[in-house]
Amino acid sequence: MKVTILNGSPRKNGNTEIMVNEFAKGAKEAGHETTVINLAGKKVNGCLGCQYCFAHDGVCVQKDDMAEILKVLDETDLVVFASPIYWFDITGQLKCVIDRMYARGKIGFHFNKTALLLDSASDHVYDAALSQYKATCSYLRWESVGEICIPDMEEKGSMRTVPALQKVYELGKSL
Repeated sequence: MKVTILNGSPRKNGNTEIMVNEFAKGAKEAGHETTVINLAGKKVNGCLGCQYCFAHDGVCVQKDDMAEILKVLDETDLVVFASPIYWFDITGQLKCVIDRMYARGKIGFHFNKTALLLDSASDHVYDAALSQYKATCSYLRWESVGEICIPDMEEKGSMRTVPALQKVYELGKSL
């Protein structure tokens, strides 16, 4: 199975990236091909809602890094959305990519399985992100293979010391 992990964190080597790498390690050990796309530094503009993609077989009118991301997603069997929580939701970097996936709205998605990895400094801040994710999965008939939320990530690198990181690894390994 081909697994693509979209890392929405703008922080290089931060807690979300540690979590992403642990998931990828588990998935690789289970024999899956994994691709990690770090969205930090990618140029992905917001969706214009112009529906050019609907009239042009999923090709977006905008010429930015989303074209390469869509190419990877077109060959993926499972997508993992990973993000720190900023202001009670996923980062803008990941949200722009999700919005731009609209380009596949008419022609459909190659994958039908997803997972969600979230981390934050505070607890009880996941409701909006989880609700959005679950609604998207329901609407698009994607099967969620798991959702993991890890709070108390107050310092860069805190992820390395929490027992919950083992759950992330095990989720990747269970695929």
